[in-house]
Amino acid sequence: MNNFVTDAINLKSYNLSESDKIMVMYSKQHGLIKGVAKGCKKPKNKLGARMDLLVANTLMLSKGRNLNTICEAKAVNTFKQTREDMDKLLYSTYISEIVNNFGVEGDPCAEEVYDILYKALDRISNAKETKEILISVIKFQLKMMQIVGFGIELDTCLCCREQILDENMFFSESMGGVICEECGKELGLKTKMHHKIRDFLQAMLQFDFNFESDYDRKATDKVCYVCYDLLKSYIQTHCPKKFKTTQLIQETNTIGV
Repeated sequence: MNNFVTDAINLKSYNLSESDKIMVMYSKQHGLIKGVAKGCKKPKNKLGARMDLLVANTLMLSKGRNLNTICEAKAVNTFKQTREDMDKLLYSTYISEIVNNFGVEGDPCAEEVYDILYKALDRISNAKETKEILISVIKFQLKMMQIVGFGIELDTCLCCREQILDENMFFSESMGGVICEECGKELGLKTKMHHKIRDFLQAMLQFDFNFESDYDRKATDKVCYVCYDLLKSYIQTHCPKKFKTTQLIQETNTIGV
């Protein structure tokens, strides 16, 4: 009666003893959960590699007073190709860190968050070029922030409420969206945004991970990196927790220009 089954993706782990680990996972049914993986560091343990980070499993857990215990794990997707490429690994770790920082236990949006995390990790793992990695990350950044209540305004100036069409604008990280040129100058904003960048972001928010639009096809690595960097700064502004992966990406970056 105390057992339950859920689909979950491994986000983080802590050593508990010489053979045990505490796993932090995001589950499709319950949001952020933790569980003890007993003996998983021992050779030939039945949990073993299923407790590696960035692995999607179907789990059976036993409810405990303080911590759940992972009884069984069946790998759904190990995102194998991610582990063979440094860029894929770093950006996959980054989006999992976003989920860890914004995720909550008993999340009413758990299924939606799990779905976009799984799709993004899968697309990154199977990406053939660097642009595909970045597009998957951008789509995830936009969709995740919308789900957790920090959606970005991309249509209307947040000051004067006038719609911004084919004209350049400013972007305010603190306010959470676009500001028209006139209002932006009055506020002394520094971050300018070309209307084509705004249009690209709108498309990335609208389309699913598996849909390749004209924007996906025409985008360059440079455009994608500019958008990733802008969204990264926005997310950091609205997250009380620090991100560890972003500095690693910056230090070892082979994608950015």
